[in-house]
Amino acid sequence: MKIVLLGPPGAGKGTQAKSISNRYSIPHISTGDIFRKNISENTPLGIEAKKYIDNGQLVPDEVTINMVKDRLTHDDCREGYLLDGFPRTVQQAEALEEFLHNRSEKIDTALLIDVPMSFILERMTGRRVCPSCGASYHVKFNPPSTEGKCDVCGSDVIQRKDDTEETVSERLDVYQKQTQPLIDFYKNREQLSVVDGTKAINEVFESICDILGSDK
Repeated sequence: MKIVLLGPPGAGKGTQAKSISNRYSIPHISTGDIFRKNISENTPLGIEAKKYIDNGQLVPDEVTINMVKDRLTHDDCREGYLLDGFPRTVQQAEALEEFLHNRSEKIDTALLIDVPMSFILERMTGRRVCPSCGASYHVKFNPPSTEGKCDVCGSDVIQRKDDTEETVSERLDVYQKQTQPLIDFYKNREQLSVVDGTKAINEVFESICDILGSDK
C-alpha cells in the first residue's frame, strides 16, 4: 500500500500518519526525517542538501527527489509506505510517478485530510503553551482553569510566534498556492481520496480506514 498524505498545516497529518503506519504496518516517511538522516550520516545527498540549508536556501527539487527515491528502495518499503511532506509540487509528483512506473508500481491513493482554512486559523491561533513546563492549551477547546495561567505550574501561558494570525495566514496561503495544483494532479488521475479533517481524531482515522480497507 503506497500512500501520499496531503493536508494543510494544523490538519492533524502527523497524528493520522502515525496511526496509519501502525495499523497497516508500513513506514511513515517524512522528508524532514530523510533530510536529517542523510545529513547526520554525511551521505553525498546529505552533504549537498546541507550546503543549501546552511545558506538559508531551499533544497532543489532534484536533491529532494533523489533522497526520496533512495529511501523508497529500502527493504522496509517492500510492502508499501506513507509519504508525508512529499511530493510538495507537481514536478515532484511527476518525478515520483516516473520512478514508480519504471518499477511497475504506482501510488494507491493520495489521501487529503481536508480542513477549511477558517477552521485551521481558529485551531492554530488559539493554541497556547507554558514556556516553563511545556503544557499545552487552547483558548476555546482546552483552556486553562485560570485564564492565562498554566494548570500545572502556574506560569503565564504564551502564544508561540508560529501560531500568530499573521504567521498562520502566511503558511496557509503558501500551502494553498503550492498544494492545489498537486490535489488537481491526483484528482485527474483518479487517485485522490478526501476525508473530513474537522471531525474528532478517532473519527478521521475511521474514515481513513474506510478508504484504505480494514485489512493489512
